[in-house]
Amino acid sequence: MEDSGARLGLFVFVDAFGWEILQRNTFMSGVLPFRCPLGTIFGYSSTCDPTILTGVLPREHGHFSFYRYAPENSPFGGAGLLSLLPGSIANRGRVRHHISKLYKRHLGYTGYFELYSMPFRLLPYLEYTEKKDLYQPGGIIGGQPTIFDHLRESGIPFFLSDWRKGERDNLAAAEDAVRNEELRFAYVYLAAMDATLHQYGPGSEEGRAHVRWYDAQLRKLLSIAERHHGEVHMHVFSDHGMTAVTRCCALMAAVDRLGLRFGTDYAAVYDSTLARFWMLNERARSLITGALGEVPDGHIVAEDELRRWGADFPDHKYGDLFFLLNPGVLLCPGHLGLKPLAGMHGYAPEHPDSVAMYAASHAPQNPPKRLDDLYGIMRAEADAS
Repeated sequence: MEDSGARLGLFVFVDAFGWEILQRNTFMSGVLPFRCPLGTIFGYSSTCDPTILTGVLPREHGHFSFYRYAPENSPFGGAGLLSLLPGSIANRGRVRHHISKLYKRHLGYTGYFELYSMPFRLLPYLEYTEKKDLYQPGGIIGGQPTIFDHLRESGIPFFLSDWRKGERDNLAAAEDAVRNEELRFAYVYLAAMDATLHQYGPGSEEGRAHVRWYDAQLRKLLSIAERHHGEVHMHVFSDHGMTAVTRCCALMAAVDRLGLRFGTDYAAVYDSTLARFWMLNERARSLITGALGEVPDGHIVAEDELRRWGADFPDHKYGDLFFLLNPGVLLCPGHLGLKPLAGMHGYAPEHPDSVAMYAASHAPQNPPKRLDDLYGIMRAEADAS
């Protein structure tokens, strides 16, 4: 088939495909000659994805972690009753996932929503932050427009994967979409390698097999696109890397031993690599700060670090004090999981295993250095169509 002569910007997001993983695997050789490390953003995908879509840092777009202490805004007023369920039922992943789906429907949330291992008794103290679909209009807390808002407003024909669907479905939909010769921009969402690396680790054969599968699938996608477009600029990038877990840290137990009362003296959210504390009185601040100083598996994040990472929220809405674990140490049990994992992300952005990657068929005029630079590349492709 004759191509239309028009240019297509083809962007492929691969969750957790870090620079170190790219270096250790053969991926799209001869197809994506331009490659560079891509600095990640402090936090998790809930932080990284809004940064990619808007080109601004967390302190501006307002996204960081899913849960924050805000009892006055909590949608979980009756959730404490669920704490009456026996642990053998309440802590099952499938049970939690089913309850999460019911809550999401009841609350009318369109964004990603999951209760994880958050204790039901604590939910009435907490607000959930990603209420809206990030990829749809009005999805960003800070109100910034995303690249897709720009595409819609400009009338540029584009394809966007459904982040709720699996990789095979999203690739099949992308293959159909790029056959449309009117298409000018495509964004393919591939997120399953994150789960693979959590389960098996970044150096696993399962992880290498997943990279090989991506190589085959993306070559096929590119071939189809090139048959229908005069020029295709392919960009593949990730949000962060993955670090092998070497040990667990029972930080919750250390804080519980202080005898402080949650919601009266302090509040805390225990993410996978990060504990965030709200100090409700000076005694709690003194005791918790002192206890954390005795934990060798991490450090209290300094204000200048938060500022450098773009996570210095002026109202401290995500916590008054952050305690970040050392690379390879997992906060377990925690509010995001009760069992050890083989791989984790969310450590210091500068750590080599944290760094994301960017690879492209054509060298961009302004190569990206950090996730917030991707917006400019996407915008340039969109506006060149």
